[in-house]
Amino acid sequence: MLKTVKPKTARSKRILEKKQPQLVENPKTTLFLRGQNASQVVQLALADLNALKRPLSIRFTKKNDGIHPFEDPSSLEFFSEKNDAALLVFGYHSKKRPHCLTFIRCFSHKVLDMLELYIDPESFRTLNQFKNEKCAVGAKPLLSFSGTPFESPTTNAYSVAKSLFVDLFRGHDAPSIDIEGLQYMIHISAEEEVEGQPAPKIRMRVYKLVTKRSGEKTPLVELEEMGPRIDFHVGRHKQADESIMKEALKRPRALEARTKKNIETDIVGDKVGRIHVGKQDLTHLQTRKMKGLKRDRGESTVDATDLKERSASPPPKKSRAET
Repeated sequence: MLKTVKPKTARSKRILEKKQPQLVENPKTTLFLRGQNASQVVQLALADLNALKRPLSIRFTKKNDGIHPFEDPSSLEFFSEKNDAALLVFGYHSKKRPHCLTFIRCFSHKVLDMLELYIDPESFRTLNQFKNEKCAVGAKPLLSFSGTPFESPTTNAYSVAKSLFVDLFRGHDAPSIDIEGLQYMIHISAEEEVEGQPAPKIRMRVYKLVTKRSGEKTPLVELEEMGPRIDFHVGRHKQADESIMKEALKRPRALEARTKKNIETDIVGDKVGRIHVGKQDLTHLQTRKMKGLKRDRGESTVDATDLKERSASPPPKKSRAET
């Protein structure tokens, strides 16, 4: 484990604050690395996936001996914490597991789930074997999945593969989309599972979006394969622990939508609000002025019996001098 480092400069303090948990999750960085024995197919596949992921990627070209993801993931967790990478793609080759890519997802720099995919070398085509224009670096792709195995209600290797590919290629969150920015599409498909037959392959195809004039307001869109072309055989997979997955999917309370109190929607669909008014003071309420209720000078209140006597007695006679 890495020891706790206290920042000595403002720059190192900013770097450490970036690695701390954020209210809004930053785009996930992917680390590509190879084992002691890695075939040429594995190295080319790692280079092409790194080209699609840039600039949110880090690639190690040196050999890393003694890494066994499913037996001892401590080395991968060290690399994840050291490079602040939430996703790792580890490539190696052996007689038992030929041309293997292991996709690892981490939470808090601890392995959350993993999946092994074996590359079919016969159908593999690299990015450079397609002689056409490539997409710009950092472009956000369109993701398309087709096949019933990806829609399984229970967690299996195909549902884990779909979740990992979405995390791998999603990039930055975009509040709005410009049509000119949609330059390529990644299509991942799998055939239906048949009993008694081997598990279906996961086929990955990458297409360049070419827009042409159609004579109308909306342009004509055509797909042109850009590469790489990879067919995967499904291998081992490790599911995430339920308690850790629940913690990983937990949303901060600050991002939850606040419900407004005393506001309801009726059957018709109108918004109805309830207003609570405090205790009212009616002592200074202005009412209709009546001569009989007029207060005498210097008196605070008027007695009811005094009012009756005044109303019963005849008014005083005016003298001739007054008239």
